[in-house]
Amino acid sequence: MKPLVLVCAVAFTLLLNACGDGKADAVKQMAAVADSIKAASTIDLSGHHMPLAVHLPVGLPEPTVLWKDEVGKLSVKAGDRFALEIYEAPPDMDRLKADLDRDLLKKNTILEETPDLLIYRSEFPDDSTLVFFHFHRLITAAGRSFIVDDADDGSAFTLEDVQHMAKAVQAKEPA
Repeated sequence: MKPLVLVCAVAFTLLLNACGDGKADAVKQMAAVADSIKAASTIDLSGHHMPLAVHLPVGLPEPTVLWKDEVGKLSVKAGDRFALEIYEAPPDMDRLKADLDRDLLKKNTILEETPDLLIYRSEFPDDSTLVFFHFHRLITAAGRSFIVDDADDGSAFTLEDVQHMAKAVQAKEPA
């Protein structure tokens, strides 16, 4: 909501300044708004002892960050279209791909694969309406390895949702 208010305020200011040349001022104001939107939608996870930052897409509701002690995962959720889990573990992409191949219940299809990212579709062969998109991402920050997955809470995400979530977590920039 904050970014939307900021964008409206800048648009109104630009409209008032449109009578004169003011192009340079408009460019500066737009850059300032872009910076404030970016800053408003970033969650620093160093308070949870993770050298990571989550960059939320614009327009999402206020996020909740919850440490799930029983499973050792940090959950970040913002609305119905953004929910991911982060935990520290050694990278093992080959194990995950082997698990997907051995799955007897679902048919899993890899849609995008890089050394640190796997986006895949899971579908139940008996019911074509049960199609789910997932991602598994490896991040190395400050000499530690973290895994970021879509939340395993029964939420159904679109491919676009999963792609946004996969890009959202980054190693935190050193101060």
